[in-house]
Amino acid sequence: MKIRRAQAKDTSTLTAIALRSKQSNGYDTEFMQACREELTVTDRHLQSSEYWLAETDVVCGFAALRFATDAGIADVESFFIDPPFQGQGVGRLLWQKLLERATQQETRMLQLAADPAAVGFYEVLGFRVTGLVPSGSIAGRTLPRMTLSL
Repeated sequence: MKIRRAQAKDTSTLTAIALRSKQSNGYDTEFMQACREELTVTDRHLQSSEYWLAETDVVCGFAALRFATDAGIADVESFFIDPPFQGQGVGRLLWQKLLERATQQETRMLQLAADPAAVGFYEVLGFRVTGLVPSGSIAGRTLPRMTLSL
């Protein structure tokens, strides 16, 4: 498996993976429609954050890291594994790449807004729930805010 920086040609593939991964958590069509814009990966996203993908002969998953303007803080913007590849170590490889980049940038803390179904995954990586943040897609819905001190 190879980890590489995502390119503009990858945006539609990454979007499709994000949608499939999110829907694998049991969300219905109406919910997925409400999330479609937020889950769409664009060239603008690739310019403002570091998107890393894992691939063999196909893209298996991706993760994105955005370094905040405040020194020492970075946001995990996206972390999606295509359902057929979940549980096969793809997430662990992507996590290692994010940690490597965070270390290189002298990041002291990582933060993210987690889908409730992904909280357990992030806890295994060392994150802890530190509050709630509003959903970017669903009015009135909140998501666990998670942080990890490095």
